[in-house]
Amino acid sequence: MKVSEKFKIWGLLICLILQLGYGYYLPGSYPHKYIVGDTLSVKVNSLTSIETEIPYSYYSLPFCKPQEGVKDSAENLGELLMGDRIENSPYKFKMHTNETEIFLCQTKPLSSDEFKLLTTRIDEMYQVNVILDNLPAIRYTKRDNFLVRWTGYPLGIKVQDTYYVFNHLKFTVLVHKYEETNVASVMGTGDAAEVIPTVDKPGSDIPGYIVVGFEVQPCSFQHNSESLKDLKMYGKYRSKIACETNTVTMGIKENQPVAFTYEVEFVESDIKWPSRWDAYLKMDGAKVHWFSILNSLMVITFLAGIVLVIFLRTVRRDLTHYEELDKEAQAQMNEELSGWKLVVSDVFRVPDCPALLCVMVGDGVQILGMAVVTILFAALGFMSPASRGTLLTGMLFFYMILGIAAGYVAVRMWRTLFSGDHKGWVSVCWKVSCFFPGVSFLILFVLNFLLWGSGSTGAIPFFLFVVLILLWFCISVPLTLVGGYFGAKAPHIEYPVRTNQIPREIPPQKYPSWLLVLGAGTLPFGTLFIELFFIMSSIWMGRVYYVFGFLFIVMILLVVVCAEVSLVLTYMHLCVEDYKWWWKSFFASGSVALYIFLYSINYLVFDLKSLSGPVSATLYLGYSLFMVLAIMLATGTVGFLSSFWFVHYLFSSVKLD
Repeated sequence: MKVSEKFKIWGLLICLILQLGYGYYLPGSYPHKYIVGDTLSVKVNSLTSIETEIPYSYYSLPFCKPQEGVKDSAENLGELLMGDRIENSPYKFKMHTNETEIFLCQTKPLSSDEFKLLTTRIDEMYQVNVILDNLPAIRYTKRDNFLVRWTGYPLGIKVQDTYYVFNHLKFTVLVHKYEETNVASVMGTGDAAEVIPTVDKPGSDIPGYIVVGFEVQPCSFQHNSESLKDLKMYGKYRSKIACETNTVTMGIKENQPVAFTYEVEFVESDIKWPSRWDAYLKMDGAKVHWFSILNSLMVITFLAGIVLVIFLRTVRRDLTHYEELDKEAQAQMNEELSGWKLVVSDVFRVPDCPALLCVMVGDGVQILGMAVVTILFAALGFMSPASRGTLLTGMLFFYMILGIAAGYVAVRMWRTLFSGDHKGWVSVCWKVSCFFPGVSFLILFVLNFLLWGSGSTGAIPFFLFVVLILLWFCISVPLTLVGGYFGAKAPHIEYPVRTNQIPREIPPQKYPSWLLVLGAGTLPFGTLFIELFFIMSSIWMGRVYYVFGFLFIVMILLVVVCAEVSLVLTYMHLCVEDYKWWWKSFFASGSVALYIFLYSINYLVFDLKSLSGPVSATLYLGYSLFMVLAIMLATGTVGFLSSFWFVHYLFSSVKLD
C-alpha cells in the first residue's frame, strides 16, 4: 500500500471520529434550557437510612401520588444493582415562577398498619430523596455556627412520645441564565471560532435558564381542616403557611389524615453549569483528607524504596560472588551449597492444587484490570456522578471484556506448570469463568433473599438476575475461552533448571511460615486504610466519593508494595530451604484482605454502631466479604506473578548442576 493511500485512510478515520464527536457528550455535560413558564418535574428516589442500609420505595408510605399515575424512570444496570428506584412525583414547578401554599393532597385516614409503618420509618431515620434536573435536593442545617450539608430530608421526627411528619416542603431552585456555547468555547480555544461555526437551533434566540442548584427545607405544619375543603391538587391553600424549621406541629395519629403542601422559590445564581455539582463533591475535612493521603504516599514510598534497595543489593552480591569463582571453585561450592541454592531442583516443583492456583491468578488479573481501567476512566471524568449507576455499569462491562486476559493468563500458567501440556486448558477456562462470578452470585443470592423478605428496593429483581446470567454465559464465558485459546497457542514459559523426581525434605523452621505470610499484609494495608475510610463512608454513610485521582495513585502504590512484600517473603523462604513458595507468595500480598475485613468489622462496631437489626448487619458483612474476596484475588495475583518472575530470574542468572 502506498504512503498516500495510508494517509487517505487515516484522514478518513479522523474525519469520521470528529463527526461522531458532534453527537457525543460526557454525562451531565450538556445543559437543558428551560424557558420561563416551562414545567419542571421533580422525581423521587428510594427512601434511604444509615440506620438500616435497606432502601424502600418512596410510595411504600402514604404519600401523594401524581395524577398521571406512578411511572418508573428509565434506569441503567448500575442503578438497579444499587437499589435506586427513580419515579415521578406530584411536585411540579414552572420555570422562574415563585409559588406558595400549593396544595398537593390529603391522604385517607391512616390505618393501623400505615401508622405503624410510618412511625417505624421515622424511628429508623429514613431520608426522602428528591431530584430535579438530575440534581439531588440539598438540605442545610446549622451546627455550632457551621452550615452542615445533607442530601435529602428526614421523613419526620419524634419529640417525646409524639411522632411528627414533615408535610410541607419549601424548595429553592437556583438558576443561571442560559448562555449559548459553541464547540470553540467548550474546548477553550477562542481562535477556533473562525473555523468551527455555531449551529443555530430553533428557539435559540429565546432567553432561558438552566438549573444549577436544588435545595429543600422540610417543615411540619398543622393545616386547618376548614381551609382544606374542596381543594384540588395544585390549588391554593387559603391560609398563610409559616415554614419554621425549629417547630413541629403536624403530629400523626391513627385514623387521621395528613395533608401535604409545598412552595417554591427561584433564585438567580452566579453558579455556572460545569460547577453545579461542586456542592455535592466537596468533601468535609478536605485538608485532613489530602494531607493524610500525601503523608501515607510518602511514608510507604520511602519504606518500599528501602526494601527494594536492600533486596537488590543482597541478591546481586550473592550472584556476583558466585560468578567470579572459577569452575573448580564453583564445583566445590556446589557441594557446599546453602540457602536458596539448595532448592534448585525443587523450586519449580508443581504446587498443591495447581488448577485452583491458575484459576485464582486468572480471576485476579481480571479483577485487577477492571479496577485499574474503571478508576482511570473515573479519574478522567468519564463516570460523572451526574449519571447514576455509570460506575457500576462500567465495572461490569470492563470485567466481562477482560475475561480474555483471565483466560490467557490462567491457561498459559497451567501449561507452564506442566511443561507445555495442552491437556485440560478448556477445563481451566471454565473454572476461571465460574469461580469468582459463581461465589459472587451465591453471596448476592443469599443477601437478596434477605432484601426480598423485607420488601426493599435494594433487592435485585428476578429479570435482572436473568440478564446478569445471560451476560455471564453469553459474553464473559466465551471471551474467557477465547483468551484461553490464545494462551494454549502461546509458548509456555520454560524453567531455567530441572526438577528432581524425588522431592527434597524441608528442614524444620524456627517459626511458622504462615504466620509471617499473614503478617505481611500489614504493609499493603497501610497504603490504603485512610482511603478505605472515605470509600466506606461513601458506601454506607451516603456521602459522595469523587477523588478518583488519588485513588488511582494509591492503587498503583498498592500494586508496587504488594509486589515488593511478596518478593521479600519469597526470598526469605528460599533462604531457609522452603521451596513451597507458590501459595505463600500469593497469600503474602493477598493477606491484606484479612486486615480489610477486620477493619470492616471495626467500622461496623464503632462508625456504624447505630446500624439496627440482624438483617442490616448480615447485609453489611455479606457485601464486605464480597469486596474482600475480590481484593484478595487481585492483590494475591500481583504478589504471585512478581514472585514467579523473581524466582525465574534468580535461577536463570546462575547455573547450578
